[in-house]
Amino acid sequence: MNRKFRFVLLGICIGVFLKLFIIDILKVEGLSMSPTLKPGSHLIENKLAYGIINPLGSSFLVQWSKPKTDDIVLYYYNNHIVVKRCVALENEPLEIIADSEYILKVNQKNIPLTEQQYLNLKGITKVPEGRILAVGDNYSESIDSRDYGFVSTANVLGKALWK
Repeated sequence: MNRKFRFVLLGICIGVFLKLFIIDILKVEGLSMSPTLKPGSHLIENKLAYGIINPLGSSFLVQWSKPKTDDIVLYYYNNHIVVKRCVALENEPLEIIADSEYILKVNQKNIPLTEQQYLNLKGITKVPEGRILAVGDNYSESIDSRDYGFVSTANVLGKALWK
C-alpha cells in the first residue's frame, strides 16, 4: 500500500475516533441559550466529561461523572442535540411559587414559568433521582425541563468545553 495513502487513512480514522468519542464542534441554532451562546456561534463539546458515549445511541458505555450545577450540557430531545444549563441536580429542592406570577426557585435563582410550565412542575419539591433540571439561559425563548420534564443523567452526552 502506498505510504501517503496509509497516512491519509490513518488521519481519517483518528478524526472519526475523535468525533465519535472525544470532542465535537457544533453550531448553535436558536435563541434558548443567548446571550451565553448566540445563534450561529460554535461550541466544542467534551464528550468525555461524564463518560464514554455509545456512538450508536444516546447513552453511556461507561459513566464516571455526572453533570454539576451550572454546567452547559448537551443531550438529545426529539432526535435533536440540545444545549442547556444544568440548574439543579438530583435530590435538590425546588420551590414553585404562584403569586402574581409563576416562579421556580432553585439554587438561589428565580426562574420564570408560564402557566403551563407551572402546571407541569406543580407539586414537585425536588429533582428526581438520576435526573437534572436543564434550562436555557434565555428563559422566555427556551423549551427545556420546565416543558418536557427532567433530563436523565444517563442521556447527557457531554459538556460545552469552549464557546
